[in-house]
Amino acid sequence: MPLLFDMPLEELRDYQGVNPCPKDFDSYWDTALAEMKETDPELKLLPSDFQVSFAECFDLYFTGVRNARIHAKYLRPKDSQQNHPAILKFHGYGRNAGDWSNMLSYAANGYSVVALDCRGQGGCSEDVGGVYGNTHRGHIIRGLGGASENLLYRHMFLDTAQLAGIVMSMPEVDRNRIGAIGVSQGGGLAIACAALEPGIKKVAPQLAFLSDYRRVWDMCLGDQAYEELYTYFRLFDPLHEREDDIFTQLGYIDVQHLAQRIRGEVLMATALRDPACLPSTQFAAYNKIKSSKHIVLYPDFGHEELPGFADKEFQFMAEL
Repeated sequence: MPLLFDMPLEELRDYQGVNPCPKDFDSYWDTALAEMKETDPELKLLPSDFQVSFAECFDLYFTGVRNARIHAKYLRPKDSQQNHPAILKFHGYGRNAGDWSNMLSYAANGYSVVALDCRGQGGCSEDVGGVYGNTHRGHIIRGLGGASENLLYRHMFLDTAQLAGIVMSMPEVDRNRIGAIGVSQGGGLAIACAALEPGIKKVAPQLAFLSDYRRVWDMCLGDQAYEELYTYFRLFDPLHEREDDIFTQLGYIDVQHLAQRIRGEVLMATALRDPACLPSTQFAAYNKIKSSKHIVLYPDFGHEELPGFADKEFQFMAEL
């Protein structure tokens, strides 16, 4: 890896991140989880128009914190005679749960699978922070500068944990055999989900987003995946008089600070030429994980499909 792109690999392996962690970080998330647990999910499972011979497919709806109605796609093996594992799947920034067919390999292998539509992005879930439906982007800075309990990613992180709890309570699912996967934003959400629901046994994040915001800023890469950081400063703090406070507030939704809560086994994939989600920001999260972990490195790849990792992920989750 060119040394000027980010930092040498030996430094990455020790890097601990630079974005500050708020002093009340743990109590912040404990309070958030308490709010989530008090929320009545009003769960609904509706048979989907898409069906296959070996699985049942449902549109799953639940009510998340702040009364947003959240959608996910849920598949379960047909006529399963025993409790089986489940996989939680999270998507990239601004996208959606994807096609049903993308989840069939797990369902065919005897797993339930659920794919979340993040609130306000490219799927069917609501963002009710003043509007209904799609807000698409700007989610990192949504709520920034106001009360920290109103940060939008706080709510989305809680959606992942709430969905995990819902799936764990399904009578057909073995709550002790749950995995979480995702790419980019989905990788960051998989980390957050496993941190906030420590019962998750295996986590496989790829190219994880939402980590070490100040490092992104220091490397002048805010014009890519994190461009809204530039937008926020240009519009609301052009002289950077509140810079330290802003990055400290972003620390509440920085997955590197949540990573130490993970109890499950982790298989992570990082591309060493990723200009969108810098390797150092991903290592900031990885290096804080205290549970069993392994990282797969792709020296010549950027923010793109990583050949062979989907197979590694599938075999990793097959151990469930």
